[in-house]
Amino acid sequence: MGFVAESNQGANGGAKLGFKSLVRRKRVDSIHSRSSDSGHHQLAKELSILHLIAIGVGSTIGAGVYILVGTVAREHSGPALAFSFLIAGIAAALSAFCYAELASRCPSAGSAYHYSYICVGEGLAWIIGWALILEYTIGGSAVARGISPNLALLFGGPDSLPPFLARYTVPALGIVVDPCAAILVFVVTALLCVGIKESTFVQSVVTIANIFAMIFVILAGGYLGFKSGWTGYKLSSGYFPYGVDGMLAGASTVFFSYIGFDSVASTAEEVKNPQRDLPLGIGAALSICCMLYMLVSAVIVGLVPYYAMDPDTPISSAFASHGIQWAAYIITIGAVTALCSTLMGSLLPQPRILMAMARDGLLPSFFSEVNPRTQVPVKSTILTGLIAATLAFSMDVEQLAGMVSVGTLLAFTMVAISVLILRYVPPDEVPLPSSFQDAIDSVSLRYSNIISTHETDVEVSTGQSGVSGEKNTPKGEISANYPLIAKVAAQAIFSEKKRRKIAGWMIMLNCVGALILTYSASNIGLPSYFRLTLCGIGGLLLLFSLAVLTSIEQDDARHNFGHTGGFICPWVPLLPILSILINTYLLLNLGADTWMRVSVWLVIGVFVYVFYGRTHSSLQHAVYVPASHVDEIYQSSAESLPSE
Repeated sequence: MGFVAESNQGANGGAKLGFKSLVRRKRVDSIHSRSSDSGHHQLAKELSILHLIAIGVGSTIGAGVYILVGTVAREHSGPALAFSFLIAGIAAALSAFCYAELASRCPSAGSAYHYSYICVGEGLAWIIGWALILEYTIGGSAVARGISPNLALLFGGPDSLPPFLARYTVPALGIVVDPCAAILVFVVTALLCVGIKESTFVQSVVTIANIFAMIFVILAGGYLGFKSGWTGYKLSSGYFPYGVDGMLAGASTVFFSYIGFDSVASTAEEVKNPQRDLPLGIGAALSICCMLYMLVSAVIVGLVPYYAMDPDTPISSAFASHGIQWAAYIITIGAVTALCSTLMGSLLPQPRILMAMARDGLLPSFFSEVNPRTQVPVKSTILTGLIAATLAFSMDVEQLAGMVSVGTLLAFTMVAISVLILRYVPPDEVPLPSSFQDAIDSVSLRYSNIISTHETDVEVSTGQSGVSGEKNTPKGEISANYPLIAKVAAQAIFSEKKRRKIAGWMIMLNCVGALILTYSASNIGLPSYFRLTLCGIGGLLLLFSLAVLTSIEQDDARHNFGHTGGFICPWVPLLPILSILINTYLLLNLGADTWMRVSVWLVIGVFVYVFYGRTHSSLQHAVYVPASHVDEIYQSSAESLPSE
């Protein structure tokens, strides 16, 4: 029968064992797995939909929007900047739909790492988790270093901060240290250690202050626009001075301003009603961000001609050109609150990623410890804060900021792939601890006897085969007495295996096609004929895989996968495929320098996995059993307890 122990590998080995460790998958958290982990403290279930919206909006809307509108309008979009934000928002919504389904089905800490481990395998899940660690660490440090210059503006100028907060240069080391950034990271870390509800309340207050600043920009800017006649829209160059291509280029730039809503998914284990609130929280946060971005950009490009916008302080300069210099203080307050909220959003998910990886044995158990009083991973949070504060204090991390996007885009891509796998080829085998070996052997023997009886009857009768797995029904009798039923059932099994195999190949072809198409489309240095050929091949692979996946049925097991009753991603397979295509294109356009830096970090991660994670994985000695037999195995194990 299909019961496979991970630990019982033959001597032909090492390479085969290594590959199996890369593709082994864990099971969705269930009532059984949670009861078996009852000795460990769980995270507090304190979050409602309003908390999730605050986390999503606060983590997404950073100070970048106060600068980005000027740069993108001048160089790419012109007056069509609002359309660039709309297109980018739609592209981000593709990933949000995928996150919403997986978060409601698999509501556990770990976000994209957790989903990848369940649907794809341990190897790629480790890469995603390791990349997210880099993203949140550098992202938090970069945000913290951006706060002190904005605070200085509130005090009157770049050098107006108190001496103990001001930046200064260490001549011996040639570095500029930022005490204010480090102090802010420590404050946020302490707040996160107090509890998820308390830290989310503070983030909500800070986020509301930022939203009020943006509403001021919209209302006051709208009044000035109607008063002045919207001069920014009355240009001879028209609404699309750089054409549709420029608008799309602007959309690819502002797409990164939507990164942050995935922080909502990292808190899934702390949500009171995850099946309902997680999808609503993700969707509402993204919608609010998109609406605010579009309104702010529409107002600002209407106040000042796009070519006259200040690339560094576009909003303040736009108000100053209409005689309202004091608006700069409100806008600076908005930028400071946006950065503080984003800092909290960067440091919040990191300990939960580390905790999820440690629970799975891929990192030391130190990271998985949850404080019994505050019900948060305090040790992981403190370590995260120490590292982020050190980087923020001593390093100019702006040149590393591009690395932040790699982890997010890799996660977005893997989440879309996971939705395709969930719908078409969900795991049909799940791992159980080796402590269930007696119950597994009992159930395995039961099914083996049924199959052997069935096979004997098949030889005696008409050579047709039946289906094993039905309780209280001798399969041999079905085969001997009802050969037509047995034949139909056997054909159904063969057809289902064939369907799963075709679907698996199509998902792989889709990924290959997306990679070829985006590489050739973005690499303008290739010879034109070669580039067009690659584009054609990639496009054909994408269309072919889309057509085949659309024509075949999705797996019936998807209805019972994980926690049911939550959000269902629409337009599958089209929506996940578009998400894969967009995120792959953005990944390939991050630049060679960014990829070289990220590659160093990923290589370090490979060594950590090979020498620690692979051998300490909780699946190292797991026994894989058919998913349909899990409940029966747990029942058999429970029945055997009283006799022991």
